[in-house]
Amino acid sequence: MDRATTLRPLTGRVIAIVAAVIALLAAGSVFFTDDATNVLRGIAAPVLVVYAAWLLFWNPAVVIDDSGVLLKNVFQTVHLRWPAIDRIDTRWALTLFTPYGKFTAWAAPAPGRHASIRIQPTDIRNLPESSYLAGSVRPGDVPNTPSGDASTIIRLRLEELRDAGHLDDRKLESDTAGVRTHWVRIAVLVVLVAASIVSALL
Repeated sequence: MDRATTLRPLTGRVIAIVAAVIALLAAGSVFFTDDATNVLRGIAAPVLVVYAAWLLFWNPAVVIDDSGVLLKNVFQTVHLRWPAIDRIDTRWALTLFTPYGKFTAWAAPAPGRHASIRIQPTDIRNLPESSYLAGSVRPGDVPNTPSGDASTIIRLRLEELRDAGHLDDRKLESDTAGVRTHWVRIAVLVVLVAASIVSALL
């Protein structure tokens, strides 16, 4: 049975909801005016804010299943099969190193400096063996952080596959990584930015 885990940072979802609510309230207040021009002028910016909140904070995710790791970033989706993952780094965010290059997860940033100070010894016990570097653990690998939760699950799955012998003869299924650029998202963003600028100048 396919074990799929989808990770999205809670902070990002909260920011997206708050931004969307504020934008929708602003848009709603415009409809109480009698001037159609004001309605058209005032709707572009709130729609842009809602779309940007979804694009930056709600939609990005790290999906981990039996086939590999799917990085749902802002403008790209990257699918990496398990044999292609050579190394994991969490200095700034979850970053997967592969023969195709390195790929960073927008939805799995490392904790900030202040969060690192609060790390306790109990927080870094019983982690996957590849989490430890010279006996220590990077703040980005600590559980209950976006990068830490994602890296822990990925490391555990890689260790399971390695121990079962599935990575003994690592063969890449293709010559390139499974990268898909979302041109429609980019086009929609450009249109909304342009519409907001035009409406502000009216």
